[in-house]
Amino acid sequence: MRTLLLLLFILPFTTLAQNKKITLDDLYKNRTFQSEPVRGFTSAQEAALFDAQDVKDETGKMISTNDYQLSADKKYIIFFNGRQPIYRHSTQSTAYIYDVATKRTVQLQKEKVMHPTFSPDGTKVAYVYNNNLYLYDIAKDTTTAITTDGKWNHIINGNADWVYEEEFSFTRAFQWSPAGNYIAYYKFNETDVKEFNMTIYDDSYNKDYRFKYPKAGEANSIVSIHIYNINTGNEVTAEYEQGDIYTPRIKWTQSDNQLAVYWLNRHQNHLKVLLTDAGTGKAIPIYNETNKYYVDIHDNWWFLKDGKHFIFTSEMNGYDQVFLYSLDGKIKLQLSKMPFDIANINGVDEKNKLVYYTLAYPTPLDRNLFVTDFDGKRTKQLTSGTGWHRISMNNDFTAFNDHYSNINTPETVTLYDMKNNKGNISITKNKVVTENETLKKLMADYALGRAEFLKIANSKGDSLNSWMLKPPHFDASKKYPVLFFNYGGPGSQYVRNAFGAVSFYHQMLAQKGFIVVSVDNTGTGFRGEEFKKKTYLRLGQLEIEDQIDAAKYISSLPYVDKTKIGHYGWSYGGFMSSLAITKGADVFTAAVAGAPVTSWRYYDNIYTERFMRTPQENAKGYDDTAPVNFVDQIRGKFLIIHGTADDNVHFQNSVQMVTALIKANVDFESVYYPNKNHGIRSLIDNAVIHLWSKITNWLLENLGNENVDKTKVGNAINADKEPV
Repeated sequence: MRTLLLLLFILPFTTLAQNKKITLDDLYKNRTFQSEPVRGFTSAQEAALFDAQDVKDETGKMISTNDYQLSADKKYIIFFNGRQPIYRHSTQSTAYIYDVATKRTVQLQKEKVMHPTFSPDGTKVAYVYNNNLYLYDIAKDTTTAITTDGKWNHIINGNADWVYEEEFSFTRAFQWSPAGNYIAYYKFNETDVKEFNMTIYDDSYNKDYRFKYPKAGEANSIVSIHIYNINTGNEVTAEYEQGDIYTPRIKWTQSDNQLAVYWLNRHQNHLKVLLTDAGTGKAIPIYNETNKYYVDIHDNWWFLKDGKHFIFTSEMNGYDQVFLYSLDGKIKLQLSKMPFDIANINGVDEKNKLVYYTLAYPTPLDRNLFVTDFDGKRTKQLTSGTGWHRISMNNDFTAFNDHYSNINTPETVTLYDMKNNKGNISITKNKVVTENETLKKLMADYALGRAEFLKIANSKGDSLNSWMLKPPHFDASKKYPVLFFNYGGPGSQYVRNAFGAVSFYHQMLAQKGFIVVSVDNTGTGFRGEEFKKKTYLRLGQLEIEDQIDAAKYISSLPYVDKTKIGHYGWSYGGFMSSLAITKGADVFTAAVAGAPVTSWRYYDNIYTERFMRTPQENAKGYDDTAPVNFVDQIRGKFLIIHGTADDNVHFQNSVQMVTALIKANVDFESVYYPNKNHGIRSLIDNAVIHLWSKITNWLLENLGNENVDKTKVGNAINADKEPV
């Protein structure tokens, strides 16, 4: 009896502890649910090289040491202070060079610079300032201007233009040769690229900000590759076929005088790699690939130390696989052969002739580590089971950290030792680094739902990977509103068997009484090339048809309120949400579109033309899925959100959508965030809290039903007041 009374006494407190509510402050201010950080294999050694108290500028003022780069010999450190974003990926900062032995610090340039990078021997630093490339000699304390013709919106040296940065995923557009005798760099002539302007609202007359942005079908920068000899000051230009083409990569081989230049046609379905002589600029082709759709550009290329071979990944045989070719073209081997996509190359062990890679296996939702020899004859799986193995290897391939999670369980990080017995790799568990016990205990205090995976058939016979999160106290006799979270763009993946695929914001909505769903539609990644590239020339058509098919299935479930089916997305997902409320008006009753593309005619040419070709070639493909053309079909509730300083998906997209909505006399709501870029992540001025308060409260009001807790969220002054 005493035990029973004790249980009755404890139970209310236990229940109370398991019913804590997630707040926006938890998510965006306090980072309440942050995982335990795990140091890499070298970070502890790097931190021991300096004492933060010793790092001071010329005036004796301490310098921040949180952001730094080491020279290869670890004699010098560059500390970056006041890092300032330029576009989404590029930054500039005040750079200080610190001598580890003398503890002396020198400011690289009085102004902020871009991309300060040590030479391989650590004696020099190359950097970009005001669109020109400079070379600083540490011992001599001298600076040499490699270029002098840089000019805003005309000529860029050593830094990517806007569209290369965004779509070819690099900002630093120069590279040291392996021995440091040369610097290869890009020169972008932007003169004929059309300007885009944004108003920056910061004073009585504001500012007109203009930058070069090539939209679909428009002219690009003229790009040339230059090779500068550090010792002589001489320079040559890499020779390759000019015209309406791209140069998406340059990579030095292991030889100090051989540069690989990557050539891509405008349609992006023909890739050539040219081996270029650093002394003369003359080139010979070493690789040629064509594709009936397009060739994906990535950094999975390794030129081996033997000077005769290179390793790379390609979809040429239907899945992303590893290949080994010789420079003379006589050897062409496919090393990985399982019909699953490679998600990541973890390391190339040239000494033992092995390549380590993560495969989307045993299903596209999972990740596991494999190793294959350079002959492609021996492959071994090193991790196993379903779930997500994120691998971090040490430099000599004797150990790795396995960050393992699944959709409902935080990461456990385990250190494994690796042994190589005549090419046969075996692994042994060394220790568990962390099981994230603090986070797990914290989660136990909150009322959280448990996500489950679904396979949803579309109308074309494909099975769509999906997950569903029900409210934590789900009652099958009730009917719940449903919110789809979707991105859906080419090669993306939202449905993953990894912790974080279902976010704590999703959990907050589930606590409120929503069923949250995510469906990876046709065109998403890690299901082979054909599934990913089905959307070619018709972005949006198959994707929204899949979302509609999935919504029809979900709305047929007995515990779903089919009058309350919503769709949320940002960027490409905002495009999808805009299609959901227009073309999907029969099933979707509410949509939130954040920073949406409303016509691909407004977006940049490299991304858009990769999938659609130009508007001149494919006008129907562009117009048949442009949400701006179908606003008259809207019957549900629609919220459109955008930052006015979005340099990526321009505010123009939302303005044109709103213009069409007004013309069609369609009711809608809109929110714009002054001077905010594509992500709207600022905490300084409360923008991120305001944004998610607005989205959540709008969903409560427009998608909530009697089974939803409609108590408003956020810290806005009027958050809890009813509208007058």
